Amino acid sequence: MPLLYLRPAVVFLLLLSTLLAGPAWGGVVRGRLSDPKGEGLAFANVAVRGTTTSTAANEQGNYQLRLAAGTYELVFQYVGYRPSLQTVRVAGGDTATVLNVTLQPENYQLREVVVRGSDKDPAYAIIQQAMQWRRYHEREVAAFKARTYVKTLARFSDVPGKILGLVKVGPDIKPGIFYLSESVSELSFRQPNVVQERMISSRVSGDARGMSFNRVGAGEGLNFYQNLLKARFSERGFVSPIASNAFLFYRYELEGSSQRDGLLIHKIKVTPRRSADPVFAGHIYVVDGTWRLQSVSLDLSKSAQIDYVDRLHIEQLFVPAPGPSDVWVMQSQRITVNFTAFGFKGSGYTTAVLSNYRVTPTFPNRPAPTLAPTPPVADDAPVTRETVADVKRQRPDLSGLSRAVRRQTKQAEQASARDTSGVGRLRKGEVMLVEKAANERDTAYWATIRPTPLTDEEQLDYRVKDSTEVIRKSRPYQDSLDRKRNELGVGELLLTGYTYSRTFEKRSWYVAPVFNILNYNTVEGVVLNPEATFTQRTEDRRTWSVTPSLRYGFSSERLSPSVTASWQRDPVRLSRLLVRVGRTVENFDRSSQLTPFINSYYTLLENRNYAKLYRRDGAALGYQWEPLNGLTLLARASYDVRHELQNTTTKLLRDAPDRAFTPNEPVAAELPGGTGFGSSRALSTELTASFQPGQKYITRPTGKFNLGSKLPTFSFTWRQGIGSVLSSDVRYTLLEAGLRQSVSFGLLGTSNYRVAAGFFPGSPQLSFMDFRHFSGNRTYLAADFSQFQLLDYYRFSTADRFVEAHYNHHFNGFLLNKIPLLRHLKWQEVASLNYLTTPAAGHYLELGAGIEHIFKVMRVDFYTSLQSGRRAGTGIRVGLGI
Repeated sequence: MPLLYLRPAVVFLLLLSTLLAGPAWGGVVRGRLSDPKGEGLAFANVAVRGTTTSTAANEQGNYQLRLAAGTYELVFQYVGYRPSLQTVRVAGGDTATVLNVTLQPENYQLREVVVRGSDKDPAYAIIQQAMQWRRYHEREVAAFKARTYVKTLARFSDVPGKILGLVKVGPDIKPGIFYLSESVSELSFRQPNVVQERMISSRVSGDARGMSFNRVGAGEGLNFYQNLLKARFSERGFVSPIASNAFLFYRYELEGSSQRDGLLIHKIKVTPRRSADPVFAGHIYVVDGTWRLQSVSLDLSKSAQIDYVDRLHIEQLFVPAPGPSDVWVMQSQRITVNFTAFGFKGSGYTTAVLSNYRVTPTFPNRPAPTLAPTPPVADDAPVTRETVADVKRQRPDLSGLSRAVRRQTKQAEQASARDTSGVGRLRKGEVMLVEKAANERDTAYWATIRPTPLTDEEQLDYRVKDSTEVIRKSRPYQDSLDRKRNELGVGELLLTGYTYSRTFEKRSWYVAPVFNILNYNTVEGVVLNPEATFTQRTEDRRTWSVTPSLRYGFSSERLSPSVTASWQRDPVRLSRLLVRVGRTVENFDRSSQLTPFINSYYTLLENRNYAKLYRRDGAALGYQWEPLNGLTLLARASYDVRHELQNTTTKLLRDAPDRAFTPNEPVAAELPGGTGFGSSRALSTELTASFQPGQKYITRPTGKFNLGSKLPTFSFTWRQGIGSVLSSDVRYTLLEAGLRQSVSFGLLGTSNYRVAAGFFPGSPQLSFMDFRHFSGNRTYLAADFSQFQLLDYYRFSTADRFVEAHYNHHFNGFLLNKIPLLRHLKWQEVASLNYLTTPAAGHYLELGAGIEHIFKVMRVDFYTSLQSGRRAGTGIRVGLGI
């Protein structure tokens, strides 16, 4: 069946064990689960036999379970321990029954096994069976609904004063618990990966208005029946111990077998064949005969090439689903993590339980197993086990599986459409809906509904943070924190920019870093461009911002004031108004990689004034909105008076011999007579549409959050220059269509591609800045590796037809991780291709190969280019690539 994905960076998964509303509770069964030494068994599972009601112990091994009056058989389970079945009677009224249970380690006996052939361990034949039944077990549940509960805690054990010694850490970030949350949800699943969730109640410690960030995902989570587990804390993903190619990555050892409720459970130790492979280490427990997973207890460490994670431990427990069919579902999951990042050290966990399953199986009954369950035998009697080769000749017939899945899924979808309550009412593409009143439950509600008791540490965190919330959110307290936060540091001044906050008033001022404020070019000389953004948030979650700029060139002696503003009109859906007015000095190619810092460096030290600039005086108005899920529209209208500019200075810091500055006039193949234009007036409109089919999204009270889709994103742009109106001297039409997508190839890496094609119909009348430009690069510094890296900045700008394509494949360490001397560096290889065709360019091609994740953030590529089949040039590019 599909498993659920827990996001460890924020919150991992949502799960529950009891109903929100039901019959009057008769009482509480509580107690402590421990091992023979008296140590608490953290997060052990407690279930009512024959039902889907269950709970989990806390970190100290304490549990509680609310039940109606009656007699029950409780099953106490912990991975690696023998289950204990206890009968308990729950009295009527508000009573409490204490039942402490000691679990004994499971006695997995390793009997003598007669193995034929070349198999080194009987575990390999068992794993081969699990591999052959993996596809069936992944799809044996066509659909299900369940209730979920999750409790997540994250704590810092060490907090640095500054990140990387430059960016200061806020005064409210201290050692101790920084996130504690509980949530209750309903969720629904349909094959192949349709997951919908409705969060009913949520509690965040110290934030009465807070909403948990728990989210359930399927198909890309921790599903060990999938070949590759695509967890979000790793780019590569991880190979399952029962993947089709798992023998290439794992070694297996049968540590023993144990009889349990008529089933023979095999305990198999899995270890990586190579330390740096993306694989787990630990134990999996396989049911003999059906070859399904009974439980897993697996670890990921630094050797698995996970950044910032010291150790991540995963435990999952599976049980038969309610009903007559022989399918199993996940009952509980636990993830614990220890992390170290940028001087922060800490740990966290998520404990989760699913209950109240309503399952639609793919088949009424499970197909006959390839091997009958092994009967109990004497401890000293040898067991004959087939070899892997024998098992391969007994592959199960799953030819009708896909057809059965489609049939049962369709029936479940029809039943869900008829359901007038619950998660069936979520809209298409909506994977999660957080109820507006989810955070309005009081402590009495949580005391009743909470299946997992709080630890002493958690009780203290709730009590202290909830009782001091009013104080912490008061103006005097927030102002005191702001005084500390607003202290100016070197890191903010040089790298990130400085933010001055007034938290209580929901407003802030942001000033760009020095390298953006102070730069140099041959048109203006030294440029001082102080720019600050003022942002105001409202009580109903709307936002507006204003960015004034006072650009002054000391050589040109020209002041260029301008203002841009935006207003988010709708508190939930995208609805943004954009305004620009004033004078700006622009690059002819507005999307150029030639940042002010890079141009300043090459102008002052290399005697190369690559940037070509013009002046624009005018105004623009735009509106961006999302009328349909996945469809984003941006409409803009602008009127500008454009002026040609000339160089006003030749000053530099280092004079390169035999190299002079070039005029401030782009050189373009389509305009051999020059690109000068004097002055130009332009009234233009633009409509851009972007559509991603199948886009998934989350609806929260604070807004709609798009999650993207595996399908490509289609785009269309219509830009119109309108002549004669307001003395506008341009008349042209640009029509452009595009396509972009990110495609995962599992362990082979991820590809990103982008294609655009367009043309100017008729005989366009326009100036050079209206051309379609292609972002090039002639420096060693790459600001964007998804653009051209050897192309001249303006050479092939066009007012004709064009096709542009960019492709990058990130191997995610597939090759370098196999080289002993390089695997510890965690470098990752990347290949790229850039293509352009226009009437003037012919066919231009760039091929690149490089290394990224150098020092975690750097990328270095080598490129070679071809112009109409002839070699045009080579070069090395260095930039950020994480």
